[in-house]
Amino acid sequence: MTGTYQGSCLCRTVRFEIKSDPKALTHCHCSQCRKAHGAAFASYGSVPRADLHFIQGAELMTAYRSSESVIRQFCSRCGSSLFWSKSRGEYADWISIALGTLDTSITSDKQRHIEVASKASWYEIQDQWPQAQ
Repeated sequence: MTGTYQGSCLCRTVRFEIKSDPKALTHCHCSQCRKAHGAAFASYGSVPRADLHFIQGAELMTAYRSSESVIRQFCSRCGSSLFWSKSRGEYADWISIALGTLDTSITSDKQRHIEVASKASWYEIQDQWPQAQ
């Protein structure tokens, strides 16, 4: 992977690009990610915050502080969950992008499941990616 990646929300009002390869591709099974995405888990990739650029719709972004140090951002028009980031501490200069919002294909041999101790009881992980509690 190398290059620029394009992404957008469901209604395509918010459009963005990232200028670096997403790192730390994770499938998070924590209850907050499950609720934010309405799914068994949420898939994210992280980039330095400086590598995220809005093409349009930045003014339509809304934020929700889901915990003391985590901010989740979404489109105020269609509700698409787009990003999460730490507001302070280690990695505060990185942002995690919901991989399902990317319009550009992405592949990675390095992925992992995290927060599997709180995964949905009705979902069984059946892929080859490592799992972290």
